[in-house]
Amino acid sequence: MDAGVIGTGTMGKNHVRVYSELKEVGTTYVYDLNTKAAEEVAAATGAEVCRSMEELLAKAECVSVCVPTPYHFETAKQVLAAGVHTLIEKPICLTAEEGKQLIRLIPEGLVVGVGQIERFNPVVAEVAKVAEDPLYVSFCRHNPASARVTGSSVVEDLMIHDIDIVANVLFPGRDCTIQASGTGDVAAALMTFGRTPVYLSASRKSSKKVRSVYIEEEDRTIEGDFMTQEVYVYRKPEAYGQENGLYRQENIIEKLLVNKVEPLKIELSTFVRAARDGKPFTVTPEQGLANVRVCEAISRSLAA
Repeated sequence: MDAGVIGTGTMGKNHVRVYSELKEVGTTYVYDLNTKAAEEVAAATGAEVCRSMEELLAKAECVSVCVPTPYHFETAKQVLAAGVHTLIEKPICLTAEEGKQLIRLIPEGLVVGVGQIERFNPVVAEVAKVAEDPLYVSFCRHNPASARVTGSSVVEDLMIHDIDIVANVLFPGRDCTIQASGTGDVAAALMTFGRTPVYLSASRKSSKKVRSVYIEEEDRTIEGDFMTQEVYVYRKPEAYGQENGLYRQENIIEKLLVNKVEPLKIELSTFVRAARDGKPFTVTPEQGLANVRVCEAISRSLAA
């Protein structure tokens, strides 16, 4: 299939690069209002520049929408109207109301998905496989400040990744209560599923990049690092106590075998195959909309 990318910001450039590397993709087309930016990306990847969205939509069979969040609705609406399979970078839209309207516009038979890249991180699959009965869950997603982010708070920008994992992988279909505090750049939320607290923290003020998950169960603790793609399981201490005034603890630590991959490559190859075969994409528009609704609930709590 021929693929297209609309928008050549940080994520758009990566989409162009990956599409250009996929064996499932023939030609990769790229369009941006900034023609020079599109030409630079095309020169680096072998993609073909389109001078208008109409030209790209006439040539591409599947398209990634990588424009800034405030423009997701209008841009995706044009792609849907052209009958082209669509992957919209998260969040699906700036607001849940826009997302609801957009879903109504999806023609029958068109494959539409949302680009929640961490769903394709192998750490998520490994953690989901070993986690059985979480007593406590914590996600940390902290970034240094970035000039690339426009039009969204830290909740829609960063925390939404972990909201998606919690709601669709760890506790699918479960109701929860939400409390939150923070600002547009630093936020923490407590989602409680039954008696299990799930703590989410996100920041754009950190001096260190952090992407981690921590799960406590009755007899073990599970830790995952999304960047290094490593997962460790710590069993209950075999021995602990004090010796000569020093605390001593002996754990059984198991490092799980994780096949390290580039999540975006898995995401886009999955999208291309779904578009080719006419099958639903892993992250559905409805899930994307539900994620935005949780983000809005958290943002309301921040503003209270």
